[in-house]
Amino acid sequence: MKAKLVIYVRADCHLCEDMLDQLRELQAAYSFEIEHRDVDLRSAWGQTYGDKVPVLLCGEVEICRYFLDLRALQAALKEPL
Repeated sequence: MKAKLVIYVRADCHLCEDMLDQLRELQAAYSFEIEHRDVDLRSAWGQTYGDKVPVLLCGEVEICRYFLDLRALQAALKEPL
């Protein structure tokens, strides 16, 4: 079963685009799905994350923010999902 990661992003955010590009490159090697959530589409997401995007989560656990932390991602994907 593939792990499901959630990334909170915002349109026209270069950090968001960079993290998404990196995640897409890693998808085959680490077997996970990515769900994108635009913080501007739901007020609750905007209140929680605001300008502090991108934020990558696995379940309810934050893996990293702003820049991809490969070690944290690897650790999260090794945990039972």
